[in-house]
Amino acid sequence: MIVVADSSVLISLSAIGQLAIIHARFPEGIFIASAVWKEVVEQGRGRPGAEGVRTATWIKRFEIKDLVFAQYLQTGLDAGEAESIVLARELNANLILLDERDARDVAKSFGVHVLGTIGLLIWAKQTGHVDNLKELLDKLLYTANFRLSNSLYAFALHQVNE
Repeated sequence: MIVVADSSVLISLSAIGQLAIIHARFPEGIFIASAVWKEVVEQGRGRPGAEGVRTATWIKRFEIKDLVFAQYLQTGLDAGEAESIVLARELNANLILLDERDARDVAKSFGVHVLGTIGLLIWAKQTGHVDNLKELLDKLLYTANFRLSNSLYAFALHQVNE
């Protein structure tokens, strides 16, 4: 399975000490675009995700080829989101890890399947990789300043019977 990740999922899971969930879910590894590397590792030095992404052997950085398409997408998305979507298309990825609604909508419009931080946490709870989803959702909200609607919070807990 070919999986591309945007910075939001990497940073959010790192902020709550759960970056390893991605590797558990995708043991063959994931790809990130250079703009994501720059945002998380270089510009994010000293912040959640920087060191974990820099040292993870299962995260592979990739240069996109279609810079014109990425620039076009940047009219409505940030550089990392745009390059992630371009990379997913170039690699014919099965899945892209994205959180922001606009970016998710664009990815879906190009036929790319999308999974976000909450979906990964639900999977982790359902498969026994984490014990308490509510605790992690609360950490996302109050430690990582993750934007999460009340309805999605309730939906996630309902999915795992918490």
